[in-house]
Amino acid sequence: MALTTAPDPTRRGTGSVRPRANRRGAGGLRNSEGLAGYVFLSPWLIGLMAVTAIPMLLSLYLSFTNYDILTPWSEVGWVGFANYERMFTSDPSYWHAVQVTLKFALIAVPLKLAAALGVALLLNHAWRGVGLFRGLFYLPSLLGGSVALAIVWVNMFNRDGAFNSLLAFFGIEGKPWVNDPDWALETLMVLAIWQFGAPMVIFLAGLKQVPTELYEAASVDGANKWRQFRAVTLPMLSPVIFFNLVLETINGFQGFTAAFVLSNGTGGPVDSTLMYTLNLYIAGFTDLNMGYASAMAWVFLIAIAIITAIFFSTGRFWVHYSDGEDR
Repeated sequence: MALTTAPDPTRRGTGSVRPRANRRGAGGLRNSEGLAGYVFLSPWLIGLMAVTAIPMLLSLYLSFTNYDILTPWSEVGWVGFANYERMFTSDPSYWHAVQVTLKFALIAVPLKLAAALGVALLLNHAWRGVGLFRGLFYLPSLLGGSVALAIVWVNMFNRDGAFNSLLAFFGIEGKPWVNDPDWALETLMVLAIWQFGAPMVIFLAGLKQVPTELYEAASVDGANKWRQFRAVTLPMLSPVIFFNLVLETINGFQGFTAAFVLSNGTGGPVDSTLMYTLNLYIAGFTDLNMGYASAMAWVFLIAIAIITAIFFSTGRFWVHYSDGEDR
């Protein structure tokens, strides 16, 4: 007598189908999870639209108008490319601000990165108390572009400041550095270089990822410390150098607070600290020409985007990754 087994209704291929209610329930769960995700993202989305996207589009519109803050919106006139034409052809202060900003970025940024890398190499050892020194070197970066730090810096480099007192101790006559057109911008550069803590920490993280076997192999081949630095450390750190270079270049072009405090918002002495962003501020909030300031802001945004694109397009020639692929 043959034994037969009743088909299992839960197995595939037996002709039975799972209840559709379960599939609907799973879909409803996914929809509810998606809705919850959008709810949690809503503060960021609202902030993006209200604080970034809408103001940017509004400033783009204003850059083609003669808006001066005091004029009612109903009386704002469309001027087309007049603001841009004035900027490039008939505003000498604009090109002077560009020159000052380029000088600041081209000098301060490389020196800041060199200082950050040098200190990172010194602190990349398991010495006693090395953590304390890392924290002390990083501390100035925590202060950022604060007004209080800029005020302290200005007082330190004025005629009766601490820096001149230090020079007098060695018999060197000082000068009012922040009031001298030949040295005012340089004091801002020193302040920017002094705040090398953030790129230093990034360099330290990159140095920790360099395999010690590479140094051992280079040492066996007879390479000294300088040769190891050039042949091992720099190539292995090139992605980190690229990252710091892009960030610090953008930060260098955006310098504002220290220049504003040092010159009381005028860019002095003799426009020697007239950074691009400070000149933009003067056009918009001192001269009340917000349409012209908006045009300056968009040119600045495009210039930063072009510089960043140049970095990324040329990085493939000198940035090397551990997987052997250049990007």
